[in-house]
Amino acid sequence: MKKEFGARQLRRLALRRTAGRRSRQRRRKAETSGPKARGRLDWLGLMVVSLPGLAALAALLFTWMQVGQANKQLRISEQGQITNRFNAAVTNLGSASVDVRLGGVYGLERIMQDSVRDHPTVVSVLTAYVRRHAPLPEAGARKQQTASPAVSLPTDIEAAMGVLAKRPLAVETFVLDVNRTDLRGLRSGHGGSRFAGMIFQEADLTGANLNGADLSSADLTRTVLRSSSLAGARLSVASLTDADLTGANLNKAELTSADLTDARLTGAELNGAVLGSAILKRTTFRTANLNGADLTGADLSGANLSGARLTYANLAVADLTGADLTEADLTGADLTGAILTDARLTGAKLKGVRGLPPSQR
Repeated sequence: MKKEFGARQLRRLALRRTAGRRSRQRRRKAETSGPKARGRLDWLGLMVVSLPGLAALAALLFTWMQVGQANKQLRISEQGQITNRFNAAVTNLGSASVDVRLGGVYGLERIMQDSVRDHPTVVSVLTAYVRRHAPLPEAGARKQQTASPAVSLPTDIEAAMGVLAKRPLAVETFVLDVNRTDLRGLRSGHGGSRFAGMIFQEADLTGANLNGADLSSADLTRTVLRSSSLAGARLSVASLTDADLTGANLNKAELTSADLTDARLTGAELNGAVLGSAILKRTTFRTANLNGADLTGADLSGANLSGARLTYANLAVADLTGADLTEADLTGADLTGAILTDARLTGAKLKGVRGLPPSQR
């Protein structure tokens, strides 16, 4: 009996083990064929497919970092080269040879064109060079003896002024100062030359050619511009106080709101010039040509216009208080609204004048 009982237990145990194995096999089969299993397989497949793309992205990132580092090194190298070029150019400026100095000037011009950050430094060096190598004599421009207005400017100074006239930047926050310099015969005034805001105070520009140049807001206080050519130049809001423009050519020049107080323009040519709202107090225009000039609203109080030609000039609303118009030619001029208190018109030609009160005729 005991043997039969033991055999039955062994059979039951064997059956349980077989059933357990079958149950585990069924669970494994279910796990490998169910949604979770399919999800794992899909994720694994996605990872396998994405590996080449991830590798490419890593390679791209590495390349970008290398390019960035290379660009940084290139900028450092370029700055070093510009520094070396700048030092070489400045060294050349100190040479005894004019040819070497010219190389220095044009070397600085290239640096100014290539490097915006070095623009102010180059301008500072060139203006200092002009002040040092073209100084005005202690006697001053007005006492300086000029045998002829056709004086030639030294080649290196001419080149330096030419470089300054062709500066690439349109907006600047620094000042260009060439005050008290001898710039007689300057020929940098080819159309488009930029001297706007430049300080020429007390400089000698006798016989200079500044045709079409931009001198707006420039400081030309007490500057000598005898026999200079400023035809078509822009001088709006410029300061020409006490300047000497005797015999200068200012035909069609733009002088709106310019200050020419006490300036001398004896015999000057201002045909078609624009002087609207200009300050012309005590300015001398004796025998000057102002035919067709626009002097609308200009302050000409105390101005000397004796013998001046003002045919068809526009003097509407101008202040001519105490002005001397003796023997001036005002044929066809417009004096509408002009202030003529104490103005002298003895011998003046008044044919066709508009706006002149009968008492002044």
